[in-house]
Amino acid sequence: MTDDSTSRRLTSARFSVSKGLVTMAVSTVVLVILGFAIAPSSVSQGAVLGMLPFASVLAIVGLGQMLVVQQGGIDLSVPGAVSLAVVLSTHIPNQNDAMLVPAILAVYAWAIGAGVLNGFMVGRLGLNPIIATLGTNALLFGAVLGISGGIPRTTTRLLSSIAGGRTMGIPNALLIALVVLLLVTILVKRTVAGRRFEAVGASPAAARATGLRYRTHRGAAYVWAQLLFATAGIMLAGITNQPTAFQGNTYLLTSVAVVVLGGTSLLGGRGYPVATVVAALFLSQLDQFVLALGVPFAVRTLVQAAALAIGVAIYTVDWAALRRRLVARSDAATATP
Repeated sequence: MTDDSTSRRLTSARFSVSKGLVTMAVSTVVLVILGFAIAPSSVSQGAVLGMLPFASVLAIVGLGQMLVVQQGGIDLSVPGAVSLAVVLSTHIPNQNDAMLVPAILAVYAWAIGAGVLNGFMVGRLGLNPIIATLGTNALLFGAVLGISGGIPRTTTRLLSSIAGGRTMGIPNALLIALVVLLLVTILVKRTVAGRRFEAVGASPAAARATGLRYRTHRGAAYVWAQLLFATAGIMLAGITNQPTAFQGNTYLLTSVAVVVLGGTSLLGGRGYPVATVVAALFLSQLDQFVLALGVPFAVRTLVQAAALAIGVAIYTVDWAALRRRLVARSDAATATP
């Protein structure tokens, strides 16, 4: 490969990073301005402080989904993983702060088990990730119903103060999300293992030719994703006073949406953690904006689906090539007598 070709690829990569981040940052600013103009209640101090903890949970879930998508896969066990973390974090302690640590250990043990299962089925057996992770999701929900019986429990005071509290006016959940973002960014972007991880996602065939253990990397993505889903579930259990046994259901579509809106390709390759977190903030504020307008829940779901479709269109359609084809057709039609 020539130096000019390498330079063009690096320039394109930098542009992709800035494109995803700038697009989401600008969109969020525009949404806030619209909020002030049309729905002031959506940008009030109380509304923003109430939205940020849930946006932080979505950001962590999105980071986990991003790691899987980077490998050309998808993890549809998000609802079961988050819901099981919520149930274990509330049912094992049963409002006893002394039992919170064992409960968290149990959450991460389940997460590792689910991640290894997904990684083995997708990375080793080569199963379709949609089918494999849907099966795992069913198993996780079986555990949710078996442990909880569908009955919610109240969060412990300790977990509520950690995940739902504030430090100097800033929600603790937001601080936790920023720490997770920093760790994911460093591990993926600043370490040798992280660069190999991205290389495997960009081209499994090339990675295999260079001797990289591509199956191991693809399988490990599901383990790391489950650990992040578990962290988000623990936080959600602390933010919500009495979370339901199906608290994670709302994160299936949104976890994919924030990854796509952040610029990560569904075909695998480079991931953009910062843009993914900003996309989570945008999507959460969008939900807040639509809610302030008094729109029914079904329409809010359609808005999220539309945001996902727009994100796919922005980052996957070759607009320059499409424009050239349209211009060529227009010129041909004009030249035809």
